[in-house]
Formats: sequence, C-alpha cells, structure tokens
Amino acid sequence: MRTILTFGDSNTHGSRPTPPDGRSAGRYGPAKRWPTVMAADLAGDWHLIEEGLPGRTTCHEDPGMPANMDGHAGLLMAFKSHAPVDVLTIMLGTNDLKTRFGATPFSIAAGIAGLLDLALSPEIAEANPGMRILLICPPPVQELGIFAGQFIGAAGTSQELADLYAALADARGVGFLDAGSVMKVSDIDGIHFDPDGHRALGRAVALKVAELG
Repeated sequence: MRTILTFGDSNTHGSRPTPPDGRSAGRYGPAKRWPTVMAADLAGDWHLIEEGLPGRTTCHEDPGMPANMDGHAGLLMAFKSHAPVDVLTIMLGTNDLKTRFGATPFSIAAGIAGLLDLALSPEIAEANPGMRILLICPPPVQELGIFAGQFIGAAGTSQELADLYAALADARGVGFLDAGSVMKVSDIDGIHFDPDGHRALGRAVALKVAELG
C-alpha cells in the first residue's frame, strides 16, 4: 500500500464557503473533499493522509490567526509524523494573498520554493525514498463576500501565480497542476470550493498523480 500526503490549507481540509453572516459552515464530509475523491479515483491501494490546516500559509505566521500557520514548519512536522510518504501534493498560497502580508506573486512563489526545497532535501529524501511530488496552484480568488476586506488586491495577484508555480515545478523536477484550469472558487465567499469544485479537482489530481508513475 502506498501513502499519499495532501498538504494544504482550508481547501485541502474541506472547509465549506463561509456565508455573508460570518457563521462557520463547517467542513464537508469525507466523500465530498477533493483528497478523498482523488484517492477513490486512483488505481491500487492507497493510504490517504489529509493534512489541510485552515489558515496555513507557505511560510508566514499570521497575526490574525492562531499559532502554527507557517507551512514550512507544518510540512516538516508532517514528514516527521507520517514518513515514509510515496506521493506528496502541495496546494498553498491562497492565505498568503491576505492584504496584511503585502505579498507579491514572486514572494508567494518563493514561499512555495522553500517548501519544495525542504521536501527535496537529503534528510527528507532519505526518510521518504522515491517520493514523488505534485505542486498544485490554487485557483484565483475573488474579492467578494465575507473575506473581501481581507483580500484587497488578491484577485489580480492570484491570476499571476499559475505561471510562476509552473516554472518552479519545472525547475525542481516535480509535477504540476493549475487548479484554476479545472475548477473555480465559490461565489459565496470567493475563497473556498463548492462540492463541484472539490469533485473536479480531486479527479484532476488523480490523473496527475497517475502520471507521476
């Protein structure tokens, strides 16, 4: 049985879109979350580890969130907890778009570069022999709904990420998927995915994972 670790934020966790009144809509059940959809589509026996933390960034602690949002620290912890991992997927960058970080497309890509360099480091390679990696660029966000004020300018910045992520994946020799090419964020809050989005992304990721060999 092979192990696949899906590392990400609330959209890997399966958080539902937040309505305008700000009340938490909770989390989708396992059957509706994209990692589970992906695992169901993969041939053979797979052990799925869903490592999605709402609010997680590529490399920042967030002053507006609880501690432990730094993706670099989180990925190292995940490897220590779950090795050996056969396939790693990384989908992060959405939370880096928050206005309070003042991030540019290049600085967000730099945060992803740090995660890839950690995953490809000799120490991690020794503990996870033959591990393959799929980098997923999150779909562009929309500035609407309850989160609009937290993501001022994010819609334009997010449109520039796919090309940078693709170039980075090519340079590091890992797989790549532009999630925005197969689905889009919900019109309810402009950040999270609806069930159709999760389904489309899960199936697309399964195809990409199969291509990794």
